Amino acid sequence: MPILHAIVLGITQGLSEFLPISSSGHLRLVPWLLGWKDFANNTNLEQTFDVALHLGTLVAVIAYFWRDLKDYAVEGLGGLRNPRAMSTTGRLAWLLLLSVVPAGIAGSLFEEKFAKLAEHEWLIGLMLVVFGLVLLWADKRLGRRQVEEFERRDAVIGGSSEILALVPGVSRSGASMSALRWLGFDRDSAARLSFLMLIPITGGAIVKKGVELIGSFPPGFGGAFVWGIVASAITGFAAVWFTLRFLRTHSFTPFVIYRVIAGTAVVVISLSGLR
Repeated sequence: MPILHAIVLGITQGLSEFLPISSSGHLRLVPWLLGWKDFANNTNLEQTFDVALHLGTLVAVIAYFWRDLKDYAVEGLGGLRNPRAMSTTGRLAWLLLLSVVPAGIAGSLFEEKFAKLAEHEWLIGLMLVVFGLVLLWADKRLGRRQVEEFERRDAVIGGSSEILALVPGVSRSGASMSALRWLGFDRDSAARLSFLMLIPITGGAIVKKGVELIGSFPPGFGGAFVWGIVASAITGFAAVWFTLRFLRTHSFTPFVIYRVIAGTAVVVISLSGLR
């Protein structure tokens, strides 16, 4: 695998994981549009590389929220001594873990079936359009709730929305941000909570997939994997910073416009046989 291809895919993962535009969809579409055959239909190798890129974005979001995560861990664990008197920070930590459960169960049971949907590029394009419009609809809600107001109902609904993201093109961040906006959170809080919810679900997925793929790492791919992870981590950190800063003063509309244009183009290209 050429180092350049690994870097391009790492950048793609880093940006599309945190911008609400679907990382799984873009990781499939970029090689498809450019005619790359780096994995030669080796599904295990492709999955291993995908896990590596997600490791990069996990490092990025942990690095960005490091101080918050330290407080969550201290307050969450410390609050177990007296759960009824647990602080808001400690309660939020456990609610973020609760949000993992719906998508974690669905992913464990149906991951392979959903993964096969990525073979249909037109479907990815359609999902980009449809769930872009869902994001636009949810963003019309006048939300004023803050991160500190996150409750058990929000964790369940927000976490359940991530099940949709098992379909390539939907976007995990897009689905959870849409759900959180619908639940009345302001844009900044919806994005922040979405990114925090990503940490346990992605960490769990990496551990699960990493154990399954032990021994399948082929020789000669070390450099590509390292550069892909580095590119994913750097651009992922930048994407988190940009998204949170942007949404303090802007709506999700630019992301919706991109999704509709890109998704429509993919559908047309796919169904017309141009690729």
